[in-house]
Amino acid sequence: MNLKNYFESSRNYKSNSQKARAFTEPFVEENFYCPYCGANLIGCVNNDKVRDFDCSKCDENYELKSKQGKSLGKTIADGKYQAMIERISNNNNPNFYFLNYDKSNFDVINFCAVPSYFFTPSIIIPRKNGIPNRPDYIMCNIDISNIPNSGKIFYIKNKETISKNQVLDEWNKTLFLKDSNNLQAKGWLLDIIQCIERLDRKRFSLQDLYSFENYLKIKHPENNNIKAKIRQQLQDLREKGYLRFTHRGNYEVV
Repeated sequence: MNLKNYFESSRNYKSNSQKARAFTEPFVEENFYCPYCGANLIGCVNNDKVRDFDCSKCDENYELKSKQGKSLGKTIADGKYQAMIERISNNNNPNFYFLNYDKSNFDVINFCAVPSYFFTPSIIIPRKNGIPNRPDYIMCNIDISNIPNSGKIFYIKNKETISKNQVLDEWNKTLFLKDSNNLQAKGWLLDIIQCIERLDRKRFSLQDLYSFENYLKIKHPENNNIKAKIRQQLQDLREKGYLRFTHRGNYEVV
């Protein structure tokens, strides 16, 4: 898919951020859909600072972040650090769309949705310095490299368009996380999911997960019994239908 036909609408804007919004938002609204229910998207008014799109059918809403380049990279620039942390802590942040494109020809390389419940404070990174003339106004980056792959629902991946049915299926696989209002508990589940993904296979053993004990201890220094916590999280993921128990100490990703 290509953005070139939308780029003309951005020529009257001066700042790069305004230009990007002017041609990426109409592109998304006209070409994509809500990954939860499949309905059309409706662009929000320009002064809405929290979201860019509402679903025309359900209650889901989305914020779009775009960047130039051949890949999404490890981080995506976002707004004020403290405001983002407050939104996550209060469970009122929108879902996100991330888009990257090749400016030489305006080809869309990747476009994905990330559910709001995959966001935890640990992936919001404050920048070292404030903005000019406002040193206390600290912006942030979203560390998308620490979002599990199952939380990145691609519509377009490496220029390949993913079927609508697959997008909807992938989104709904992790809906169980939406019910978790406890950031610490949700953080543990997301960390275990990411460890499972790093094994890069559908079937694995409890011993395989134990190999991440030191990694998890660094992320959760307050926990003194990491192995017991791993077992607890696997049981939770099994009950939620994310995993299937195959035989003693062995699991399979559904």
